[in-house]
Amino acid sequence: MKFLSLLIPLLFLLVFSYALRRKVRLYDAFTEGVKDAAPLILTLFPFLAAILMLSELFEQSGLSAMLASVLSPALRALGIPAEIAKLVLLKPFSGSGSTALLGEIFSSYGADSYIARCACVAYGSGETVFYISAVYFARTKRKKLLKPIMISLTANFAAVVFGCFLCRFL
Repeated sequence: MKFLSLLIPLLFLLVFSYALRRKVRLYDAFTEGVKDAAPLILTLFPFLAAILMLSELFEQSGLSAMLASVLSPALRALGIPAEIAKLVLLKPFSGSGSTALLGEIFSSYGADSYIARCACVAYGSGETVFYISAVYFARTKRKKLLKPIMISLTANFAAVVFGCFLCRFL
């Protein structure tokens, strides 16, 4: 375990040594990279702010809980426990909100329960689709987002269904 804690500093030293050996002007290269990053941050900010506000609004408005209760019978029919419906709905919007829900599920049902295993699969097999979409598509000129977002959401959902199916046997 001690080696793993040294891995990042060792990697940094290796890259630094390699750059010095190749006579790269490190400070100039760093500042050039930062200069290129500033416009990217300014481009990303409105998209990320919108996604963060929408995900918080989705949770605070009660829409998340209402949608979870409406969809839980259909999810249960697909093998997804109704107790994790809110997690399945929130994960594409918010990683931190999903982490909090995962903790609540652990404390309510125990970390070794079937529901907790399914929640772990739902958390681990999914991605914050809307956040990632904002980051990936912020710099593109064509904003045809519907198809990639639908494919990502479908893949996330299929992974949860298949993962919960596998959790029955574990």
